[in-house]
This record gives sequence, structure tokens and C-alpha cells, in this order.
Amino acid sequence: MIGNDISVILPELVIAGAAMMVLMWGVFVKREVGPQALWLIALLFIGAGGWIALTGRGSDTAFGGMFVNDAFSRFAKVTMLWSGAAVLLMSKEYLMRAKLLKFEFPVLVALAMVGMMMMVSAGDMMALYMGLELQALSLYIIAAFNRDSLRSSEAGLKYFVLGALSSGLLLYGMSLVYGYTGATGFAEINQVIEAEGLPIGAVFGLVFIVSGMAFKVSAAPFHMWTPDVYEGSPTPVTALFATAPKMAAAAMITRILFDAFGGAISDWQQILVLLALLSMYIGAIAAIGQTNIKRLMAYSSIGHMGFALMGLAAGTELGVQNMLIYMVVYVATNIGVFAFILNMEKDGRAVTDISALSLYSKVAPGRALALLVLMFSLAGIPPLVGFFAKLYVLQAAFDAGLAWLAIAAVIASVISAYYYLRIVYLMYFGEPVDALNGKMPVLHLGLLTVSSAILVFGIVNLFGLEGYAANAAAALLG
Repeated sequence: MIGNDISVILPELVIAGAAMMVLMWGVFVKREVGPQALWLIALLFIGAGGWIALTGRGSDTAFGGMFVNDAFSRFAKVTMLWSGAAVLLMSKEYLMRAKLLKFEFPVLVALAMVGMMMMVSAGDMMALYMGLELQALSLYIIAAFNRDSLRSSEAGLKYFVLGALSSGLLLYGMSLVYGYTGATGFAEINQVIEAEGLPIGAVFGLVFIVSGMAFKVSAAPFHMWTPDVYEGSPTPVTALFATAPKMAAAAMITRILFDAFGGAISDWQQILVLLALLSMYIGAIAAIGQTNIKRLMAYSSIGHMGFALMGLAAGTELGVQNMLIYMVVYVATNIGVFAFILNMEKDGRAVTDISALSLYSKVAPGRALALLVLMFSLAGIPPLVGFFAKLYVLQAAFDAGLAWLAIAAVIASVISAYYYLRIVYLMYFGEPVDALNGKMPVLHLGLLTVSSAILVFGIVNLFGLEGYAANAAAALLG
């Protein structure tokens, strides 16, 4: 029994063990091993993602159903691991320049990744909370990783305080659900709901749980931490926040809503509809006045999480499938965007002001074109993949009888197009300014190019992503 359980959680054990070994290596070796540790953890992420993708078959559970290994969790894990590897690799140059490349950084990212993998595989509320807190505690620390920066320390403190509040909401909601259903396992909770209906006390618990999880995906009105943390954290940390944890949090919400509360869709659907609507409009309108590109990307993430939640609000297998596609496209786009932002420099000094991109197309036409593609995709302009990702979640909402929400989403998308197109306008038609002169390393240029190429050539068949997402959604709802 124990041997079977260990085989199910082997990828998580390997990554956790590697993180502990790198920690001991860094502590006991007299020289700084940060670059080597970063490469080791990044390669481990790539290998673990390939291992999960190639060997995963069927569905297994471990520890009495507390841990679930199915196609849904594997889909999310591969996305998280490969995006985490990309962020780590493109962080190396920036962290070395800022003298922040300590061995603790990749160790913390590895531990956060273990927490994320636990979140998407949780089959029990206690297992979910353990994974969530492991991820959160690691991310609190790396948000404040630049101890000499007041902004970074402020970002870490805000993230910690508000994160603790959201964890309290989540835990209180779980206690209410346990009190009224007598179970913590998702399957057992759903059995009680299908047999007896959702007790009124458990409805309040559900509201608290969704509120706590909305914080983790930066959904309005629980988004208040996002702009300050995105701006204040070191840019590689911001890049991490915008990719793997977003996928993990979206998958976590999907898992608990469909596995534990699948018999009460009408109860949580209206909550998700409200969160989606608020997120799309706050993300679209609040970003208009932003001058800092990291804050702009923070509000962009809020808006995009609204679209993802709209897919979930459909409450159907198609909605889950299209949400997964949307999240993969969003993560791939953000990797390219942050590969660019990491190299926004003037005379060796990092620049985050959007106005610095004025007439950038004359300085680096290739990079400007790649960023144009990324911005057009985020805006949902056809025929790029970002347009089809939005179309998919709109279709899921429309088919579920939420036509009004789909129409509202289209309007929000039109509003948000303004600030994406403003960046493109500045790059090609802005006023002359002192040009950015940061050199882009080959790896960053490669990630920028690949990310933009995916958004162009993916329109053929999404590289088969639709089939994988369909299998993942079927495994969750099967």
C-alpha cells in the first residue's frame, strides 16, 4: 500500500528531495552555487514535466484518496513545470546583475512548485491546504527576496498579510463545510450534497472557500495585492507570479468546485459569474492609467483571470476544457512578455516606464515585432491564438446560457485593447526619447521568439492542445 502511494507521488518526492539536497549543498559548500543550483532545478522541472507527460496513464489515488493523479492534474503539472523552468532560466542574467542569484532562490521556487503540484492533485481539503500553504510561504519569501529594496520588502509584507487573511477565509470555509457535511474528502462531500443537498451552513462555507481561492488567482474584488506585489517584487519573481501559480490556482479552484461541489453547481455558479464580471472590468479599466509596465501586467492578469473564471462559471466539461486552453495560452504569452520586460534597460539600469518604449521599433525591429504579436494576442485580436482562446471561453459561457456574460466579456475585451495597443502605438509612432539599450541574451531572445511564434502558428491546430485539454476535462468530470 505504501509502495503504491509513493509511486503515485514520486514526481513530487523527487522535486522535494532535490530541493533539500540543493539546500544542503548551498549551505555546506564554501563558494556561491546559485547559478549551478538554478540550472539544476530548471533542468529537473523540464525532466519532471516530460516524465509526467510521457508516463502518465489513467487515474490513481494515494493516501486514501487525499492525492489524485489523473489527466487533469497531469495537464496542469506539465504546464506549471515547464513554465517554471522557463522563468528560472530567463531569471539568471537579471539576478546575477542585481547580485540576487543565491542558491536559496531556486530552492524556494522548487518548494513552491511542490506545493502547486499538491494543490492540483488534492482530493481532500487538508491536502489542498497543505499544498496551498507550502506554495504561499515560498512565494512570500521570494517576493521580498531583494532585502535591500524597500519596494520588495513592502511587496513581500503586503503579500504575506493579505495572503494570511485569504488563508484564514479558506480555512474557515473548510471548517464550515466539514461541520455540515462531516467530511473533508472531496468525493465524500459531493456524496453528501447529492444525497441531501447543500446545507445552508455549507453554502456559507463554500462562499468563504471561493473567496479565499479568488485571492490566489487575483480575481476582483480580492485583487488588491496584485499591482503592488507585481511592481515591488524583483522582475523574475513577477514573471513567476504571472505564470505557474496562476495555472495552479485556476486548476485548484476547478478541482474543488467540480470534485467536492459538483452537485451544487447552481450555488457556486453565480459566485463565479460575479467574480468573472468584476475581474474583467476592473482589470480592463484600472490598467488604462498605468505608466509602469509591471503594474499594467498585474491588471492584465486580473482581467485574464476573469475570462478564465467565465469558462469555469459555465459549469460544463466544455467550460473546463476551454479554461485549460485559455490558461496555457495566457502562460505562454506571459513568458514572452516577461522575457522582454527583463531586458528593458537604459545604461545598465532597469526601466519599467511604458514611455521608454517610444519608437523602440527603430532600435530593435525584431523584438518590437515579437512584442506586438504578444500584445495583440493578449488583446484578443484575430487571427492570433489569444483571440481563439477568448472565443473558446465565450463559447462555453454562451452554450451554458450565460449569453449576457459573454457579451459583457466582449465589451471588457474591447476596453482592455486600449492599453495593449497603446504599447504598440508607442513602439511604432511615439515621440523620440532616449532609447533603451539593454542587450537581450540568446535565451531570452529565443523565449520571446518562440512565445510569439506559438501565438502565430498555433492557429493551425493549437499544436494538439485541444485534445489534451479535452482528456483532462473528461478525467475531472468523468
